[in-house]
Amino acid sequence: MADKKEEESTESKRALLIVDVQYDFCPPDGSLKVGDGEKIIPVINDIRKEYKFDLVCLSMDWHPPNHISFLTNNKDRDSSAELFKEAKLPNGSMQVMWPDHCVQGSNGAKIHKELTTQSTDKIVMKGLDPAVDSYSAFMDNDKKTKTALNGLLQEANITDVYCVGLAFDFCVGNTALDAKALGYKNVYIVDPASKSVAPESEKTMRESCKEKGVEIVDLEKLKELLK
Repeated sequence: MADKKEEESTESKRALLIVDVQYDFCPPDGSLKVGDGEKIIPVINDIRKEYKFDLVCLSMDWHPPNHISFLTNNKDRDSSAELFKEAKLPNGSMQVMWPDHCVQGSNGAKIHKELTTQSTDKIVMKGLDPAVDSYSAFMDNDKKTKTALNGLLQEANITDVYCVGLAFDFCVGNTALDAKALGYKNVYIVDPASKSVAPESEKTMRESCKEKGVEIVDLEKLKELLK
């Protein structure tokens, strides 16, 4: 019995984290659409069809209307604030100014209808605090408020984490980095199943992933890992 328990404890268990595949991040009409963002959806669907995962979790940006990251909530306070650039918040921290997006209950906040989902998928909401942004599906940017994601992965004894979704240079990358920091053995981002907001931030995120031990893989490498 002891040998069986030891074998179970060392067995690799896989989770697929599908990050923020919501209408507001997808062309053609998303308020914060990521270039070619909709093209990752069939890639993610094929991955789900081809490979078995022990757990699938979907994260959703779920912002209140008064969220601090929205330019509309800052321009009266700071006339110099501009879209897609950092502005100083009242607490002194810096925050990228975004268009209103993924507002709770809006059509833009819904999961894209073309994304394959199952009743066993777990849903994790993030970005609920109006005063703090939340890129990672694990926690807010201030690292204080945690989502349910880590608990779900721990409960399922997950060792290996595969990240896909939108956007690579913000929410997907930060989710992967936090997974690595939290101690998951192997953390991957599937490159064809994610797109970036901008080339500059993509380059920075790729460098951060390399430095922290997050592996960015193509579909051939994914096949090797999951065969």
